[in-house]
Amino acid sequence: MAEYDLTPRMAPNLDRHLVFPLLEFLQERQLYDDNHILKAKIELLNNTNMVDYAMDIFKTLYQTEDVPQDMVERRADVVARLKSLEDAAAPLVAFLQNPAAVQELRADKHYNLQMLNDKYQIGPAQIEALYQYAKFQFECGNYSGAADYLYQYRALCTNSERSLNALWGKLAAEVLMQNWDIALEELNRLKEIIDSKNFSSPLNQCKAEYG
Repeated sequence: MAEYDLTPRMAPNLDRHLVFPLLEFLQERQLYDDNHILKAKIELLNNTNMVDYAMDIFKTLYQTEDVPQDMVERRADVVARLKSLEDAAAPLVAFLQNPAAVQELRADKHYNLQMLNDKYQIGPAQIEALYQYAKFQFECGNYSGAADYLYQYRALCTNSERSLNALWGKLAAEVLMQNWDIALEELNRLKEIIDSKNFSSPLNQCKAEYG
């Protein structure tokens, strides 16, 4: 049945994270040698921040507890970057985790931005940090955290292009968590936005990884 596998044709058009479920499916169906799938997973992980997952696969593939030094160094870099982004976004995250403070938000985004700046000293830098933190969470495989932060970011973002990128990211996160009802809602939101704009290439939008 491997000759009917469409994964090689589909994968180049998908975010790397969305390819993993396809590889998991192929592995479960045993259409290919298990080592072949494991090697494909490691190759796919090379340009993500899912270093712990890559280490686990490497250990399984080569039946060892030792991993390459570049993986160890990569993990240290990822942890340091995650901590840096967490610190940068901390003021806004703390605000969003405070129910009493969140009640001060209104439907008017411009009012919210002014209120956050005046009362909590939270400005554009912290809002951008929340986006970068959410994006990094996604790249690390923490799809739940990414979805939550991207939702909160969109509630504050006044840049339509940036908000659209965040919506693509949230859709991907919901799909990867198999939250199909929520994913359908996000997909319908995307459809409305795309239909209302004159995008030069809808295919490029479908391929897009939020950035």
